[in-house]
Amino acid sequence: MFILFGLKTVQHALRGRPASCRRCGQLVHHGLEERSTRFTLFFVPVFTTSRSYRITCSNCGTVNSLARRQKNSLAR
Repeated sequence: MFILFGLKTVQHALRGRPASCRRCGQLVHHGLEERSTRFTLFFVPVFTTSRSYRITCSNCGTVNSLARRQKNSLAR
């Protein structure tokens, strides 16, 4: 009997917003994305093992990690 299992990383683009970049100092749109790693069994996602959030400056491309609280405050 074979059991196929593994991990799969999924990215979702979330609604971004204009903000001042830490690196270039410009007030530009920042893209927000959610990355979640899921445990799969027979290629079917069973549960999420980890979740992280990243924000990217559209001017210089700087990527910063965010905590869930920071992501929730940006969504408002």
